[in-house]
Amino acid sequence: MTRLNGRFRTALTVVVAWSALAGTALVGAAPASGAEGATDTALAPGVDYTQLDIPAAKGVAHAHVLSVDLRNPRVRVDLLYPGAVASRAPVSQLADSRGAVAGVNGDFFNITETQHPGVEATGATVGPAIASGHELKAAVPNGQRFGPALPPGTTTEDVLGVGIDRKARLDSMALEGSVRSDEGRWPLGGLNQYALPEGSIGAFTSDWGSVSRVRATCGTDVNRAAPCSTDTYEVTVEHGRVVSAANTPGGGPIAPGTTVLVGREEGAQQLRKLPVGEPVAVRHRLVAKATRIPFRFALGGYPVLVDGSPLPGLDNTTSAVRTAVGISDHGRRLLLLALDGAPDFRSGLTIAEVTKAMRELGADDAFSLDGGGSTTMVARQPGAAAVSVLNHPSGGAERPVPNGIGVFSRT
Repeated sequence: MTRLNGRFRTALTVVVAWSALAGTALVGAAPASGAEGATDTALAPGVDYTQLDIPAAKGVAHAHVLSVDLRNPRVRVDLLYPGAVASRAPVSQLADSRGAVAGVNGDFFNITETQHPGVEATGATVGPAIASGHELKAAVPNGQRFGPALPPGTTTEDVLGVGIDRKARLDSMALEGSVRSDEGRWPLGGLNQYALPEGSIGAFTSDWGSVSRVRATCGTDVNRAAPCSTDTYEVTVEHGRVVSAANTPGGGPIAPGTTVLVGREEGAQQLRKLPVGEPVAVRHRLVAKATRIPFRFALGGYPVLVDGSPLPGLDNTTSAVRTAVGISDHGRRLLLLALDGAPDFRSGLTIAEVTKAMRELGADDAFSLDGGGSTTMVARQPGAAAVSVLNHPSGGAERPVPNGIGVFSRT
């Protein structure tokens, strides 16, 4: 192992080519061949950028890596998202709209609904999401997940984030909530989710956006493709009272201070007990299971490396363009990795290979995010007014995504 500038610990070939980057200036480039010991490029105080060639089973992969020093008081990370859970935008647009110096794409998401003709795909993510301390959404059931199979022992509730103590960590985030009225008290099964557990009640707030809520009642806890439920009900609660009800979930924007409750099966039967005018109290919060330390920022994906050890059962056969995040220095540094999707590198890495690379970069913990056409890394070159796309998205252009990790630096 060698240490590069005290920042990266790696046995990989390291190359730096910032001068070659200008938007999509690397189109068609062959794998770079720099020497170990090359210096990385400072984008801003506490934020550095490096490129890596990674030998792999199916050929050389090319990676773009951001090192983010959370000990630097000028640096912070936060969730990038378009202002609504059920919405998408390119990473570059998300970063520029928030003034981020850099960013990568985030969680897997509800990208299509071919299995439910006539049902609108929501674009909402699989896992929990917290932005600037504000809880946006909870996790869908494991069987409703989009993306590759989860490693054994992981769930859709797993998150990576930064706590109010400014330390990055992995954890699992559970929804705790209830619906209370004179008719009874029922557990809340979802918050701004594209899929609700069978028999449950889910809450939708103004954070959801205007997309139809029908998808929330489709599929089952173990089969995403199962038909939509035929037993549904929806009530709208304003200022603590039911103001309207419907037999099927609706759409359109939800006013601030208003909560739409969607029930399926047993949950629908419970909601039918609430007449217009009924007082109703809806409570919800996301709780970090392991540490109980509140997150300032968090998003979903799945862990692949914990305390320096790869999780058992990681896929070592399917190679793809991927995005991953590593945690090092006892939670004080984030390593954001995005593979290049140019034709010369498109074979990518397996999950096991990504995990090995993150460990060699010095990560103690690592987390896999959405890959393929979603994989995008952006950064603002020194003196530039907007970010540039550093890697080559495998689809030829940026894919609109629902969220990402933004890196912010006060100069």
